[in-house]
Amino acid sequence: MNNFHEILINQLAKESSFVTDDGELKKFIIIDAAFNMNRKLIELLLEVPEIKQKFFTEISGHWVFDINLFVQYMENKNFLKDSYTRFRNKIGLNIGGKFLNQRNEVSLVWPFKDCILEGGQSRDDQKRPEIFFNEILAQQEIDQLTEPKVLTNWKRYAVDGEKPVTELKRENGTIKENLIIKGNNLLALHSLLPQFEEKVKLIYIDPPYNTGNDSFKYNDSFNHSTWLTFMKNRLSIAYKLLRKDGVILVHCDYVEDCYLKVLMDEIFLRENYINNISIRDSHASGLKLSAKEKTIIKTKSTILIYKKKENISINPVYQQRNEWDTHFNTYVDIDVEKLPKYSLLEYLKSKKVCDDDFVLDDNSLRNKKFKDFAFKNRNKIFQSTKEIPDDGKELSLSNRDSVVKYAENEYAFNGRRLSPLSKSIFNVGYDTYFKEEFGKLLCDFWDDVDFNNSQNEGSVSFPAGKKPEFLLARLITMFTNSDEIILDYHLGSGTTCAVAHKMKRQYIGIEQLDYGDNDSIVRLQNIVGKKITEEGKMFDKLEYDKTGISETSNWKGGGEFVYCELKKYNQTFIEQIEEAETTEKLLAIWEEMKEHSFLNYNVDIKKQDESIGDFKLLSVDTQKQHLCKILNKNQLYVNLSSIDDEDYQVRDC
Repeated sequence: MNNFHEILINQLAKESSFVTDDGELKKFIIIDAAFNMNRKLIELLLEVPEIKQKFFTEISGHWVFDINLFVQYMENKNFLKDSYTRFRNKIGLNIGGKFLNQRNEVSLVWPFKDCILEGGQSRDDQKRPEIFFNEILAQQEIDQLTEPKVLTNWKRYAVDGEKPVTELKRENGTIKENLIIKGNNLLALHSLLPQFEEKVKLIYIDPPYNTGNDSFKYNDSFNHSTWLTFMKNRLSIAYKLLRKDGVILVHCDYVEDCYLKVLMDEIFLRENYINNISIRDSHASGLKLSAKEKTIIKTKSTILIYKKKENISINPVYQQRNEWDTHFNTYVDIDVEKLPKYSLLEYLKSKKVCDDDFVLDDNSLRNKKFKDFAFKNRNKIFQSTKEIPDDGKELSLSNRDSVVKYAENEYAFNGRRLSPLSKSIFNVGYDTYFKEEFGKLLCDFWDDVDFNNSQNEGSVSFPAGKKPEFLLARLITMFTNSDEIILDYHLGSGTTCAVAHKMKRQYIGIEQLDYGDNDSIVRLQNIVGKKITEEGKMFDKLEYDKTGISETSNWKGGGEFVYCELKKYNQTFIEQIEEAETTEKLLAIWEEMKEHSFLNYNVDIKKQDESIGDFKLLSVDTQKQHLCKILNKNQLYVNLSSIDDEDYQVRDC
C-alpha cells in the first residue's frame, strides 16, 4: 500500500458514517457522497495537502473538486478486488456503468441471509469461512420473495413407520398436526402465515449468537448489523404468527443481547417486555480459567421474554430448595389443646429424631432423618413473620407466653403471625412431572439446569449448543397449556419439538441445515418409537427414546409428526455450488444453470460464455461467489402462486 493511499484511507476514516462496524471504508457511501458534493467529505479532502493537490484544481483562486478523478480512484484496484471487478465489468453486471449498489433506486437488505450464508454448510464443516456476500434486492422483489411457497415431499412418521400424507388433520379449519419444515426459515415463516396467523402461543428460538464460533460466521464487513437484520426479518413475521396472548422467548448471550433487546423493543414494543432470565450454562473451569486475567469469565446465557399484546397468565414454576431456611426454628404441637411451643432443635433432640451433635443450618436437609421429619410435620414447624391482623392481635397479646389460634389454621405468638413450613412445599418440576418438595419460586436466575449431560439427549449427538430437555420442559410449562401451539424456527437438534412431543403439545419446527444421523427428524423418530418383533414374543415391542425427560415424564413412545420441505428451485443450484470443489465442477453447474435456472435480469449469458477464460483465472471461492450472485434469489423456492407453471415442474407435492 503506497503512502498516499494510506493517507487517504486514514483521512476518510475520520468520518464515522464512512466506516463499517469492522473499521472498513464504505466505498460506495463515499462515492455517493462525492456525487452529492457532501460538505463533510469535501472538508476532509481539503484538509490534507497531498489529497487536495490530487483531487482539486485551482481556478481563479478557487479549488474545484474533480469528482470523476476521485470516483475513478475509489473504484480502482486499490479499493476493489482487481480481477473480479474487471470480470464483472466484462460480463455486464452493472447498469449504465454503475454497479447495483451504487444506484439510488435499490435498497440494501438481507431478507434471505441464511439461505446465502448458511445453506451449503454440512454437519462436518460447520466452522469454515463462508464465501458469499450480501445481496441487493429492489423492494418489489422482496415482496415477491416472501410469498408463500410450495411445500413438497410430505411424510408422516408414526410408530408404524413412514407413510405418505394423503390429508392433514384440521380443527375448525386449522391444521392440527405436528409439523417439521425443512428449508429457509424466513420463507417458511411467511408460508405458515396464511394458516397460522395469530394462532401460535409460544415461540422459542435459540438462534446463532454471532460469537464468531457458531454458524453465523461471515466474511463480510457488516457482521453485527447483518446479524440484527437477519433477526429483524424473522422476528417481524414471528410477531404476526403469535396469538394476542402469545409469548416469544429468544435465547442469546452477552455478544448481542443488549442490541437484541433494543431490536425487540421496536418490534414487540417496550411495554411488552416481560423480563430476561439469566441461566447458568457452564462453570468457570478448564480452559476458561486461562482467560481469568484478561476478562470476566462467561458462565451464563440469557432468554429475552416478550408478550405480544394482551396480559398473559404465567404458570408459576418452582425449583427444589436444597438449603434449609433457618428461620423455621419453632415446633408447635397443634394437635394438643394448649398448643405447646418448642425450639425445633430442642424438640428434635428430645425425641431422638437426630443425633446430639445435629445443628440447624443451611445443610440440614442433607440429613435424611431430619428431612423426612420436616416433610411429615410441615404443618407443625413455623417461622415468625409479620404482626397479625387487628382482629386477632388482642387475643395474642393477652396471651404473650403461649401460642394462640386466632383463625382457621392460623397461629400467632406474642402478636406475630406464625407461618407454617407447609407454605414452602410446592409441586416442583414441570407439566408432566411434578413432585412435592421443599421449593422456592423460580424467578429470573436459574442455576439448576444441567447443561453437561445433554449432548446425547434424544439419542442424537449434538455436542455444541444443544439445550437440555429439562430447560424446555420448564419454559413450556410456564407459558403454555396442553392445547396450544409451540413454534421453533431455529430448530437445530430438535430439542423444542422433542419436549413438546413428550408433553403432548402441538408444535412446528423449521430447520434449513441437514445434520444427517443427528438431525431433528431422526430425534423425533426416536421419540415416537418403532415397533420391533422379538423372537418368541407374542406381541410387538415399542422401542423409543428413554433420554432427557422421558423417565421423569413417564414417556412410553407414541404420537406422530408430519415432515415437508420448501420446494427448491435456484436454491438447488446454490447448494450444488457450495459443495463444488473444482472449477470443472462449477463450469458443469453453469451449463445446467443456463438451461434450468432463473438468472438475474442483467446477466448476459453470451458475454459470460465469451469470458470463461477470465472466469477460470479466478479462485474457486470467487467463482462460487460469482455464480451465486448471478442467480435470481427471488426464485430460490417455488411460490405457491406458480404451482401450475410448467417451468417449475411441480407435480404431486
